Amino acid sequence: MAFIAANGMTEEGTSKTLQAMGTTTHYHDIGEGEPIIFLHSYGPGTTAWITWHKVLAAFSKYYRCIAMDLPNFAKTGPIVYKMEGSPHKFQAEMTIALMDALGIDKAHIVGNSQGGQTAMEFAYMHPTRINKLVWGAGHINGGPGSYLMSNLREEGIRASGEFNQDPNADNMRRYLRLHLVDQDLVTDELVDYLVQAHTGRPDLTEARSKITRSTDPYPDNAMAMRDIAVPTLILWGRDDRTCAFELGIMALNVTPDARLVVLKDTGHWPPFEQPTEYTAHVLSFLRGYEAVETERTGATAAAAVS
Repeated sequence: MAFIAANGMTEEGTSKTLQAMGTTTHYHDIGEGEPIIFLHSYGPGTTAWITWHKVLAAFSKYYRCIAMDLPNFAKTGPIVYKMEGSPHKFQAEMTIALMDALGIDKAHIVGNSQGGQTAMEFAYMHPTRINKLVWGAGHINGGPGSYLMSNLREEGIRASGEFNQDPNADNMRRYLRLHLVDQDLVTDELVDYLVQAHTGRPDLTEARSKITRSTDPYPDNAMAMRDIAVPTLILWGRDDRTCAFELGIMALNVTPDARLVVLKDTGHWPPFEQPTEYTAHVLSFLRGYEAVETERTGATAAAAVS
């Protein structure tokens, strides 16, 4: 399996589990220092490892990196629950449960896609448990000017539904070709990995089918975003066909302390498709722009002296 972190760490070698909210919670734990909780992308077969493995080596030089499989994905679960509000509310609650089990009071929360929306909702639901927020490629419901340029349901969402109805390699490949601009990344190995992750745990599929929902599972969150009190970096792919980048502009407008980065020629998985750029932007934000600039100019001066 070629999905190995740049520092040689593997999915199996970093795998850990604990019990939280009455079920098995799976996560990867790499590095030391101030903690970052990474919340993974949406999609059939998606795992924390496939979403984040290309960036974890760089982040783990400075932080303790904890990448959690969200409930009923990969190796977390099975768990059946009643959904009050959006599923991201429950995912945020499980994130808190993981932090409590690990003795983590506050952390940076970094998410993409469904993990991005969960990270964003975490920020206004649990303001005392978060230091900085990084998110993107998630949905915003309500507010002015929603979905001016995007068809609903979006192409990527429709393609994922087609795979769920008929989970075969061809449908997965079509889904990925909508997710990623760089078609060379849509390899047989990636297709096989995601199909196996999706079909290999029928207990998780059964648990997802038993989740009960409120009458409005996706209440408006645009107004709640105005209460996000922490520094926020919003990072989006310009060519995202699952959550259009116009949502990033809306997020910038309603979030008090925010900045927006849009990556051209990038789809729904920026940390997978553009790991170097993603890492540079997010690390600079988390570490502090002044600290990074001081480090850079110091290194330049030292090189000049030598």
